[in-house]
Amino acid sequence: MNQQQPQSLAAALFNRRMLICIFTGFSSGLPLYILLNLLPAWLRSEGISLKAIGLFALIQFPYTWKFLWSPLLDRYALPLLGRRRGWMLLTQLGLLGAIGALGALSPRDQLDWVVALTVALAFLSATQDIVLDAYRRELLQEEELGLGNSVHVNAYKVAGLVPGALSLILADHLPWLQVFLITALFMLPGMVMTLMVREPRIAAGSPRTLREAVVEPFHEFLARSGWRSALLVLAFIFLYKLGDSMCTALATPFYLDMGFSKSEIGLVAKNAGLWPSVIGGLLGGLWMVRLGINRALWLFGLVQLLAILGFAWLAWHGPQATIEPRQLVQLALVIGLEALGVGLGTAAFVAYIARTTHPLYTATQFALFTSLAAVPRTFVNATTGWLVERMGWFGFFLLCTALAVPGMLLLLRVAPWHEPPGKAG
Repeated sequence: MNQQQPQSLAAALFNRRMLICIFTGFSSGLPLYILLNLLPAWLRSEGISLKAIGLFALIQFPYTWKFLWSPLLDRYALPLLGRRRGWMLLTQLGLLGAIGALGALSPRDQLDWVVALTVALAFLSATQDIVLDAYRRELLQEEELGLGNSVHVNAYKVAGLVPGALSLILADHLPWLQVFLITALFMLPGMVMTLMVREPRIAAGSPRTLREAVVEPFHEFLARSGWRSALLVLAFIFLYKLGDSMCTALATPFYLDMGFSKSEIGLVAKNAGLWPSVIGGLLGGLWMVRLGINRALWLFGLVQLLAILGFAWLAWHGPQATIEPRQLVQLALVIGLEALGVGLGTAAFVAYIARTTHPLYTATQFALFTSLAAVPRTFVNATTGWLVERMGWFGFFLLCTALAVPGMLLLLRVAPWHEPPGKAG
């Protein structure tokens, strides 16, 4: 296999499966970044407090509990398009409507409705993730997991530029209703992809009963790994991106508090992260072909940890009354490093999760692992507003750095550096 790698890199990158991974990543990332970037900016602009915005992280609980209904997607197929594609189209149609409707509400006067609609958006997004992750795992060959998931993560990050850059720029010139309607239209490429692709062949072997769909994925994982190894794997999945997730939970309010305008955030901060994310992610995927997933988790995780310190450095300079070119360059450097580190770390992390799943129970096991990874983003991140008010931005980012260390230490057990690259962690 190693002798064929130099000749196969171009073929591995430029094929139909990698193109599909671009669309799955974009469709998956867009609704989440609406919740992470556009929603906090909208609420902050409407006068909602930082503490309340931080608590809005709790609306993302479907990402944490999606494994509860993932067996239904493994067991049942909708009447049209097949088991995977049917659920993909249904959730994408729901997301299109939910995103568009959000802008018609007023956070000050209709906060309860805003919460309800964003919970629905999170539920539809989490359900879409279940089926997109399963489809991608069934689509990719074993040797493509690292590169394919890297492409997916890159597209995921690029999708963040819509609510995190374009929508913020539009918000300085258009009413919020039009901003959300335009943002919703970016769900259309994923819907077109869903209609054009074919069902993966392995999907034909679906569980025969609901009980089998619920019980067997957990039984298989525990029987394969054993209780002790299984707990170590689950602890690693929870901790590996804990510090990174907390660090970026209030990124947009942080930039606003540092004195940057919404347009500056959209044009400088977000676009500064585009090319480091795309180039770094693609290189990371190619490196994983050579390094293996284990070593990639070590190297990319280290870059991810160092990127958190960039936010602490920016916070150490404090709010700026007048934004000069020097401050814009500093912001661009911090965001560029964050995009590179998080992009690399996430690519290796998702590839590790994909490798840990069994092909017969893809949707449920993938949902279980990614649900656990979403716990920090949902529940721990709900405390970030309170932490910032108590510690200040600088102390908060130092805490995020410290919380990134335990996940790295667990690599000694779940993904040893000297373990053969192809061996499951």
